[in-house]
Amino acid sequence: MTRRRKTVILVSCCLSLLIVSMDATIVNVAIPAIRTDLSASPSQLQWVVDIYTLVLASLLMLSGATGDRFGRRRVFQIGLTVFAIGSLACSLAPTIDTLISARFLQGIGGSMLNPVALSIISQIFVGREERARALGVWGAVVGISMSLGPIVGGLLIETIGWRSVFWINLPICAAAVLLTALFVPETRSATMRDVDPIGQCLAVCFLFGIVYALIEGPVLGWTSARVIVIAVLAVAAFTAFLRYESRRHDPFLDLRFFRSIPFTAATITAVSAFAAWGAFLFMMSLYLQGERGYSAMHTGLIYLPIAVGALLFSPLSGRLVGRYGARPSLVVAGVLISVASAMLTFLTATTPVWMLLVVFAVYGIGFSMVNAPITNAAVSGMPLDRAGAASAVTSTSRQVGVSIGVALCGSVAGSAMAGVGVDFASAARPLWFICVGLGLVILALGLYATSQRGLRSAQRLAPLISGTVEEEGTHVR
Repeated sequence: MTRRRKTVILVSCCLSLLIVSMDATIVNVAIPAIRTDLSASPSQLQWVVDIYTLVLASLLMLSGATGDRFGRRRVFQIGLTVFAIGSLACSLAPTIDTLISARFLQGIGGSMLNPVALSIISQIFVGREERARALGVWGAVVGISMSLGPIVGGLLIETIGWRSVFWINLPICAAAVLLTALFVPETRSATMRDVDPIGQCLAVCFLFGIVYALIEGPVLGWTSARVIVIAVLAVAAFTAFLRYESRRHDPFLDLRFFRSIPFTAATITAVSAFAAWGAFLFMMSLYLQGERGYSAMHTGLIYLPIAVGALLFSPLSGRLVGRYGARPSLVVAGVLISVASAMLTFLTATTPVWMLLVVFAVYGIGFSMVNAPITNAAVSGMPLDRAGAASAVTSTSRQVGVSIGVALCGSVAGSAMAGVGVDFASAARPLWFICVGLGLVILALGLYATSQRGLRSAQRLAPLISGTVEEEGTHVR
């Protein structure tokens, strides 16, 4: 395995991350155009974003385990193909319901990409320093792709139309499929894990139930029988999931991972950071194009400071994690996300553009600092055979966070999305206060997870998981 081949493999994996992450943000700039062209309601607009992230969140852990079992390269290539087909279907959708269905298909393909790609990286880059560098690049791609999404989307929408934001995925998928076929070796886990359909189903019911209640609650009414029943069923599914998975010999989500304070903190941090990020992108696109009347291209350009911040600070965060651990990056991320969210509470219909650029820059730097420590915590201390499952947990947490963030937009700031005759800035203010709180959660967890107590909990977990892997391997042989 030469250094050149390792680099090509890393590029192949990062291409999949590029399209999945960028697609999660590029659609936000297209939301106003989709609303106009397809006559979509506010809740339907939320589902355009959330159906994609929810399917990702629901299937990521299953896809990671499937790649470990049946071959990571094979599952990776299937995912790229399904994602490309879903993207093509999105670009051809004649109605909003068809678009939501196509986004569902796109999410299925996307779920097979990131956890499997991260597992491939963990198998190829085995040295501590080279893995840290590879994960730093991976984290940088997350930040850069999600930041570039609005800019690329704005340019495409302005020059071609909103449907073109899905066309961009097709050549990238084709390039990734070709590079994977030529350079990525096939790898499998040494232990064949059982499929866990009951646990998977309970997890899906919980995620969809909670997000459904948050999105449809403002539309149907919080006292609606349907909303209450679905929310209760979601809580019941989560309770049943915890009981079932804790008793299962080979669960698809090993709950023992959460005995590690850094791992648990990374999971909650991912949900918090991406919830704030999802709410920020969704609401600011509506604010800039609806409230301020900017074009899609101008909206994308206002997002430029985020891309610049990600380009500069995502690699820096990776290097900081490799040299000093996760604490510096998490502290900076928590502080800046809180500060930027606090600045948004002063937003008005006449806020100067330069002030908007400052807010976007602060938000972008804070968000770009959080990815590398999250990713590193996902696989650090875990056996290689559990890399796919462990990394899929934090990948899932990211998508759950985005889904919750977008759903909160309707629940907390629904009147701002209604459009005509509403003071957008005032209606959205409670949402920004919630984002301030999410930033403070990131800060507190960053300090606690990197304490001596937190680090000792991770050290105690590693031999426990390793011992189980060895026992299962002996049983298989």
